[in-house]
Amino acid sequence: MKDREIPLQVFHFDCYWMEAFEWCNFTWDKKTFPDPEEMLKRYHDKGLKICVWINPYIAQKSALFKEGKENGYFLKKVNGDIWQTDMWQAGMAIVDFTNPKAAEWYRNKLEVLLDMGVDCFKTDFGERIPVKDIMYYNGADPVKMHNYYTFLYNQTVFSLLKEKRGEGEAVLFARSATTGGQQFPVHWGGDCSASFPSMAETLRSGLSLACCGFGFWSHDIGGFENTAPADIYKRWCAFGLLCSHSRLHGSTSYRVPWAFDEEACTVLKQFANLKCRLMPYLYRMAVEAHETGTPVMRPMFVEFADDRTCEVLDKQYMLGNSLLVAPVFKASKEVEYYLPKGKWVHLLDGRTLNGERWVKETYDYFSLPLFVRPDSVLVVGTNDIDTVYDYTDQIILYISSLTDGISLQEYLVDIHGNKCAEIRIDRRGKEILIHTKNLERKHWKYQLLDESQKSFKVSIS
Repeated sequence: MKDREIPLQVFHFDCYWMEAFEWCNFTWDKKTFPDPEEMLKRYHDKGLKICVWINPYIAQKSALFKEGKENGYFLKKVNGDIWQTDMWQAGMAIVDFTNPKAAEWYRNKLEVLLDMGVDCFKTDFGERIPVKDIMYYNGADPVKMHNYYTFLYNQTVFSLLKEKRGEGEAVLFARSATTGGQQFPVHWGGDCSASFPSMAETLRSGLSLACCGFGFWSHDIGGFENTAPADIYKRWCAFGLLCSHSRLHGSTSYRVPWAFDEEACTVLKQFANLKCRLMPYLYRMAVEAHETGTPVMRPMFVEFADDRTCEVLDKQYMLGNSLLVAPVFKASKEVEYYLPKGKWVHLLDGRTLNGERWVKETYDYFSLPLFVRPDSVLVVGTNDIDTVYDYTDQIILYISSLTDGISLQEYLVDIHGNKCAEIRIDRRGKEILIHTKNLERKHWKYQLLDESQKSFKVSIS
């Protein structure tokens, strides 16, 4: 990725970082990884964070099974025997997180990995929880515990990360969730297939999760199951990079772009660069999600509640409050999308389209419907290789089509999420007034996106 100048921040080790069929034992497979500490140091020296896969199941073959059994750390049957199944690992047991000592035992195993250099965890599974002939340590109703189990599971892991890495660095890549699970981000869409219908279904699932109050969401770019043709992979790269969190991941084949074709490398690089430039805006939206609960990725009706057409749109979305995204889900390159009222400006090619209508177009792999909302200001950076940088330095204010008399208020955040500067933009006839607070003029410039307004006078104070 570095040789091709494609931004990369996190390297993930999935299940085979442990010895096969001993999931979970939380121990590196020494045959494949003889010196994990040194390996992790090398990755850190390259500027990468490290994520490893875990789940709440302990296979009978795991070295931890005996320890958990002897101490009563697993779910039990009503008669007191350990509940076991072969549905994932032979004779596996399930950690009982209602037992404080079991939760602490589980945390301790993960803490060793954090001390070794692991930065975060992919908390897989947690939804395959039995409800019949089950007895929890605290006597809870097994039916009510089915959904709540995943809360306890992710809470246990997230609280450890928060304690060891700090509140601003604690992050999961979680598969299952229930009410309140948004406190332990990030969640991803599960095992989708490498097809256009599954890609569209993945978007619908993300929009549904957003409706439940989850601020951050991701999915496996290129699909998890099977291997996508290059066509689907390239379309999924565009979609996947225009989400709050982006990950290349698959089951039986690699998702690195050169495994598809050279054009895939270029497509991935372009949209990864774009996401890096969008980080001042996206991080501002992340802070809003944290403070208000409004998700970064939003169904259209969240932003356009008075437009009845937006009530049923499930193949497009708003990325924050100012960007409309409509991924391409067809091999024909066609996409049909709806623009609400106003003049929308395409972020990549500068075209202006009037809204309150449906639009049908074709796009190559290097573009898709990506429009800046009317009466908005989009703050972007000039750094296209990093996701973490000074979001108040060398920024560009993309000013969309402004209605006469409009007054826009916006603010900037630093990398810690603190509000540090303010922007107000007013349109008065053929004059646009830009007022900034705590933002020196040398750190920013502006660009009027609407061609019909580029001749307007711009005053700065």
